[in-house]
Amino acid sequence: MKKIILVALFSILVIACKQSQKNTEEKQVNTNKPEAQIPNTSPTIYGNYVDNSYAKKAEGYDWVAVSVKPIGDNSISISVRSRADKKKPTCTFDTKAYQKNEHSYEAVYDGKTISFDFTEDSISISTGNTEDSGILNFFCSGGATIGGTYKKISEDLDARQVDQTSFTKLLNLQNIGFNISSIKKNGKNTLTVFAFGLTEQDYNETFDIAGEQVIDAEVEDLNADGSPDLFVYTQSIDGDKYGNVYAFSVNNKKSMSQVYFQPTADNTKINKGYKGHDEFSIVETVLVQQFPVYKEGDTNAKPTGGTRQVSYKLVDGEASRKLEVSNTSSMP
Repeated sequence: MKKIILVALFSILVIACKQSQKNTEEKQVNTNKPEAQIPNTSPTIYGNYVDNSYAKKAEGYDWVAVSVKPIGDNSISISVRSRADKKKPTCTFDTKAYQKNEHSYEAVYDGKTISFDFTEDSISISTGNTEDSGILNFFCSGGATIGGTYKKISEDLDARQVDQTSFTKLLNLQNIGFNISSIKKNGKNTLTVFAFGLTEQDYNETFDIAGEQVIDAEVEDLNADGSPDLFVYTQSIDGDKYGNVYAFSVNNKKSMSQVYFQPTADNTKINKGYKGHDEFSIVETVLVQQFPVYKEGDTNAKPTGGTRQVSYKLVDGEASRKLEVSNTSSMP
């Protein structure tokens, strides 16, 4: 009798372990990905949206606009910009938002959910919880807010007035702050990374990122050494959307150094079937990359090799720290 009970208990434990392993694998593969039943992003949402004051810009009125651009199948880039020709910009905000349902997208900032809801000709910005609405004022000056409804326009924003900063984000972790910005000026596209709060050596460097655009930035203590690490994600501006990572590691909160990331196209461990369209994100203490796999004869718009997920760990190299492939997995 005892033997039968032990066998039964062992069987239950095996089943439970297998189910737990299955759930972990599913979570790993689907990290930051919408549910399968959500349709792909509709191109009709892309473009520029403006507040009511934009129509009076010739009269000197201040105004705020929202630009929506594609990143992946179920994610978009949101950029809030304002008039900058007469004074400092009123509102500036950049984020990557993921699809929640057919007409809504969400982003998370400082643990608070920011919602972007679309109609045929407008976008509304709000917070998931009304008590968090104050976060929408954080990105503006003078008591303004990015919250509200903006109407879609068919033309480009007024280039003579709009803030030319193409990306900006302020991050903070473990009492170290990071100001990431990108600007297109005089035919050049640059990325500037400024770290503040370092005890010994300031870090303020500008990089030429010709042919790329900054998509997002995240901070995390990836190697658990008590100092933060910064990750800036870029994407090529051509149709292939090749992803890249500009990574930086803080050294004992004293200084900051750039981290080596091998371009995916050059990495023979993972580049079979790779033709861009990749996305990056931090999952706990791992940098995760996902991209479609192309088989021979596939068109750019229709890869048939499924999706590859690559995990990277931050490790010490001979000259500097580097991001090293630690695991790969595939899904149909």
